[in-house]
Amino acid sequence: MAEAPRGDPPGPAPGPGPAPAVTHAGVGGAGRYFRALVGGAAPPARSHWPGPRRGRAGRGGARGQRRARPGPGAGSGAGSGFWFWCRRLPSVSGVGGGSLPAGRGTAVPPRCPARLCGRAGATMAAFWQQRGRRQESGGLGAVLDGLGSVFDVLLANARLVLGVSGAAVLAIATLAVKRLIDRATSPRDEGDPKAEQKSLEESWQDLALIKTTPKPPKKQRREDLSEPLLSPARPLVPDPRGSSAPLGAPQVKPSPLRCLTLQEKLLSHSSQLAVPEIQVSLVPQLARSICTQLQNFLRSKCPELPFGRLFLSGALLDGLEVLAADHIHLMLPVVLDTGLWGLISGEDTVVRNPQYWMIKRIDLGYFPRGCSPWDRFMVGRYLSSSVINETLHKLLVASINWPAIGGLLGCAIHPVVASRELKLEVKHDQVDLSITLFPVVEMEDKVLLAVPPEGLVENLWLESFYRAEVSRVKELDAGDAGARQLCLRILSGVCKRQPSLHKLGGSPLTHIILHLSDTASDWAEESLADRFQQLLEELVASLEKGVLPCYFNPKINLFSRLLEEEIDEMGFVLYRAISEPEVLLK
Repeated sequence: MAEAPRGDPPGPAPGPGPAPAVTHAGVGGAGRYFRALVGGAAPPARSHWPGPRRGRAGRGGARGQRRARPGPGAGSGAGSGFWFWCRRLPSVSGVGGGSLPAGRGTAVPPRCPARLCGRAGATMAAFWQQRGRRQESGGLGAVLDGLGSVFDVLLANARLVLGVSGAAVLAIATLAVKRLIDRATSPRDEGDPKAEQKSLEESWQDLALIKTTPKPPKKQRREDLSEPLLSPARPLVPDPRGSSAPLGAPQVKPSPLRCLTLQEKLLSHSSQLAVPEIQVSLVPQLARSICTQLQNFLRSKCPELPFGRLFLSGALLDGLEVLAADHIHLMLPVVLDTGLWGLISGEDTVVRNPQYWMIKRIDLGYFPRGCSPWDRFMVGRYLSSSVINETLHKLLVASINWPAIGGLLGCAIHPVVASRELKLEVKHDQVDLSITLFPVVEMEDKVLLAVPPEGLVENLWLESFYRAEVSRVKELDAGDAGARQLCLRILSGVCKRQPSLHKLGGSPLTHIILHLSDTASDWAEESLADRFQQLLEELVASLEKGVLPCYFNPKINLFSRLLEEEIDEMGFVLYRAISEPEVLLK
């Protein structure tokens, strides 16, 4: 006779009639817990749970094991008592009760009231009805049914692995997941309008497993999907369907954006060209301090050379500077004896350029070499601008203690070594300044700068018209209250911002204005747009010819120092701007 399992009851054989009372410890313990979970009733008190019974010799020994005659649900093996109760659960066995694993005892009749256990039978019927619906719905129901079978196996063996407490927790979790899956996959009634509003949050609230769950987003309409994701904030507009404006009420139309004229754009652009006030006051003060230190050094270092008093020059001092005061000129007068030196026009020399001049030593028979302190800077019989620049460059780079002067003035001063020009770079906390030193000779109403052309010619001096240009423009504006200086500042700002027009700024612009002043008499501020347009046309015509005559000497071509590629590039930019001058103001 087979040995009865530890959890099998010694009750009577099954038969028709009412279900017998279950008195075994396994039935009263685990059975009551699982039936309570499945049926929805409260679980029994802890005192009714007898706890597991264990023998001394283990599961396979005869010692410590209680023998009982086999009941209807008995079978061989240590787990028969547990399987006896598992097959009573609707989530494990089923309504028929005949799905017990092999070797686990005799199958239970399908509709035995003792096996259905009251409310558990109703739950089993509902479970198999929902399972049939899922199988009819297709592959998803089969997958979910397979997951439910896995949970059944886990729940059936939970007591053996986890014990009583673990089995109870696993049962609660499995029931919660199954109810959630059933609710999510069960077909909705077409006549129930609330079925579509059922959300995932309500399902979890019914199970009381979480406190809060974020609500799913509302169903979007087709017209909402066509709107951009990031749209600018719009003011709240009342719904036209909800409230309608009274008939006859005037509708206010938004006024269209007014297009600015060229005159208004030029005046607006001129206000943006102003130099910061701190630079207007700081740059001249700083440059004068450096000028004083340099003057003292030259007098102590070269007392035999009759240098004049250094002075500043540039557009900043004349009120024509734009955007930033980042450069200024320092003029160093070279005083010559007019009885020993004379001028020769460059037009009569090999360069054939009337803008350059040569300074020749005269009367060497009566006043031999050495009578003039500048004789040591001669090349042949001419005063060499290149030799004077080289001598001053050596003094600026090697002889002057610029760190000490900069520390005294609160700035950093560095001479530019790799440059043909005499330049100083000044770095202050509030401004970066470039100072260019020019030896200058004034003879016979000419202002000559020591700026020789590139090449082998070292004795040429460049004639400068800057002083005459500025005085003439101011004189014309004072005569008719014109806007020539304003127009010059606008054009200078355009050339300063456009890299391709950088070499056009300065003297060529002033001479164009002076040429146009001879033909156009209306230079009032109200005619600024017309004069600006005419200036662009004159510049394009001059660039097309490659010739811009000097206002004070028509023989001089101010474009002679420009390359052909530079002229073509500047002409192309200005030609496009004739039809749309606003392009230059951007």
